[in-house]
Amino acid sequence: MEHTRRETLIIGAGLSGLTAAAYLSRAGHPVRLLERTGTVGGLVTSFTRSGYLFDTGARSIENSGIIRPMLKDLGIELELLASPVTIGVESQMVDMASADGIREYRKVLESLYPDHTKEVRRIFRTIIRVYREMQVIYGFENPVFKNYRTDRHYLFTELLPWVGRFLLAVFRMERMQEPIDSFLTKFSSHQSLNDIIGQHFFKRTPAFFALGYFYVYGDYLYPKGGTGELPESLAQKVLDNGGVIQREVDIISVDPGDKTVRDSRGNSYSYDTLIWCADQKSLYRCLDTSALDEDSAEQVRHQTDTVMASRGGDSVFSLFLGVDIPPGVFGEITNAHLFYTPTRQGLGEVHLTELKELLDQGNSTEKGVLLDWVSRYCELTTYEVSIPSLRDSSLSPEGKTALVVSFFLEYDLFRLAQKSGWEDELRVHLEQEMIRVLNTSVFKGLLDTIELQFSSSPLTIEKRFNTSEGGITGWTFEKPAVAVNRLMKIASAVKTPLADVYQAGQWTYTPAGIPTAILTGWYAADTILHERAQR
Repeated sequence: MEHTRRETLIIGAGLSGLTAAAYLSRAGHPVRLLERTGTVGGLVTSFTRSGYLFDTGARSIENSGIIRPMLKDLGIELELLASPVTIGVESQMVDMASADGIREYRKVLESLYPDHTKEVRRIFRTIIRVYREMQVIYGFENPVFKNYRTDRHYLFTELLPWVGRFLLAVFRMERMQEPIDSFLTKFSSHQSLNDIIGQHFFKRTPAFFALGYFYVYGDYLYPKGGTGELPESLAQKVLDNGGVIQREVDIISVDPGDKTVRDSRGNSYSYDTLIWCADQKSLYRCLDTSALDEDSAEQVRHQTDTVMASRGGDSVFSLFLGVDIPPGVFGEITNAHLFYTPTRQGLGEVHLTELKELLDQGNSTEKGVLLDWVSRYCELTTYEVSIPSLRDSSLSPEGKTALVVSFFLEYDLFRLAQKSGWEDELRVHLEQEMIRVLNTSVFKGLLDTIELQFSSSPLTIEKRFNTSEGGITGWTFEKPAVAVNRLMKIASAVKTPLADVYQAGQWTYTPAGIPTAILTGWYAADTILHERAQR
């Protein structure tokens, strides 16, 4: 059994773990980053197959006043390309690269629902108001990555004038925490109209977070070479700073009593401080509390019960295609990042009530009934389509194009199919239905050009990335938040009931995402450095 020296251990080399490691190692703090898989980045990775590059998780990266200043602060040079979004319904497509796109999208909805023009305009007045608040919150470089303590000019001419507007915007944001689906009913009683606007988002997404995406759509970036270039550049910075990154290390035990963790090969690692950046359920499953005092053990038991009773956020089914069509053909239809809904009808209760009723019946539900439901869902849901070579032509073979097509789909559906022995049939059926819908709507003729085809499901995500219920953004909105969910308290999200054990990443804050993962990684590192300085 190998026993390593005491240092800061970071478990999980997603963006939160990499950020924490980069800042700690830059400060000269000994860091060891342990990653369960063979790659860094977690859900933000890229891979190549048959000459096509595909992004595993995030299709673009929202700047949110965090990505660019963080890279600059760390001295990382990474070329970031604009990644404008298109929103499409049936045959009408809108470029959302600027605020003008909101106006054009409103006109599209007015044409699709001519009897509900007043309702559309009421909704869009709120969207514009949220857009302006988002300009304040995300349009300013986050001050944690700026040296405002020594830069007096920045402090007095930029930061202080912004703080008041920021606090007011956050106050208004926190008053709009009602789920987007019920929030929209205050403006419109037309179910299809509300669906078309709301079904882009996770179930029960807070209204401000959902409507704020109309600003975020214009804030998307794409690292040249694929989204995986971002974590790889952070990993290189950690190594350059003298940090250690070990891959394919699966942690199975954490003993906070003697400050050690143990991996599946029997290796033991001692720590002064520990930052857990992996799935939170995994942390509480492998905790050994036998050496803790009774008060500490009770706090851990309470948090364990809370975490284990919670559920991971929504998951996705993704279809990866390599097609014999030049990127420019797709460029005539859409930008590189597309949210497309094949019909104005909307999902209604198909995704919520109907599926729940079918899943509640368990194994008594006939396979054919569920497959029929899948076909209807494919016809009505909203697709997210990423076309990497529209951003960077080198990411596909010449004259050909990679497509990543995904939509939200329930983890429980795949778990039922797996237990019943027809998971592969479900996967194949989904691939065929997705291609059928795209082939007859936005990408006519697609079917005859496919030369590479495979997919990933919520079970794939759970197995590959060890996320609870295959969740892609942390905890579900359908239950009370198990994590900090107020922007003004995000610094406290890194705390745990355990001394010298911190947490970071998308499981520490709701709602979460790439900027939040980076920000919590920074806060975890900053907390450790601050406490070290006081010793």
